[in-house]
Amino acid sequence: MVCKARRAVIYARVSTDGQTTDNQVQELRATAERNGWVVVEEFVDRGISGAKGREHRPAFDRLWKGAARKDFDVVMVWAVDRLGRSLQHLVEFLSELHSKRIDLLIHQQGIDTTTPGGKALFGMLGVFAEFERSMIQERVKAGIRRARANDPSKLWGRKPYEVSDPHLVAKVLALRKQGLGMRPIARQVGISLKTCWRLLQVAA
Repeated sequence: MVCKARRAVIYARVSTDGQTTDNQVQELRATAERNGWVVVEEFVDRGISGAKGREHRPAFDRLWKGAARKDFDVVMVWAVDRLGRSLQHLVEFLSELHSKRIDLLIHQQGIDTTTPGGKALFGMLGVFAEFERSMIQERVKAGIRRARANDPSKLWGRKPYEVSDPHLVAKVLALRKQGLGMRPIARQVGISLKTCWRLLQVAA
């Protein structure tokens, strides 16, 4: 039985237009050849900082979308900082690969999740993701505490729909007047049943 060659993609990035990705790509091509992988596409971002999110990195965004469609089996990158300099963005991307069972090879750090040892990386994702969420939550809470201390009279947190989106409230009322039930209304406007009840009570 002939085994089908694994489909690999290469991601390369440089922060300035004066730099080149040629060395990164050449070495990764050679690594793919040694492993018997077929490079089906190369994604390259030039002159873009790794601190920027995927919406500012066109090639990385295409890579992410390709992973979501499972267009390939392995992602190859020269070094971990080529993927990004934000822990949150990095963990999110690695989690996406893991969920689609796509492997990752990071050349400089010697990480290869196609090997048993390399798969331990994905086992650590939950730890890093939880740590990042905890840090963000604590920063947000600390910021709100400082803001409340400076201005106790101001309201903090998410604004209610009747303040942030009066058109939505009007739509709920209009649908109710047409005789629709609460569940169909909530489903149609994209809110919870509890929120739908509350909006009707506020508007009554």
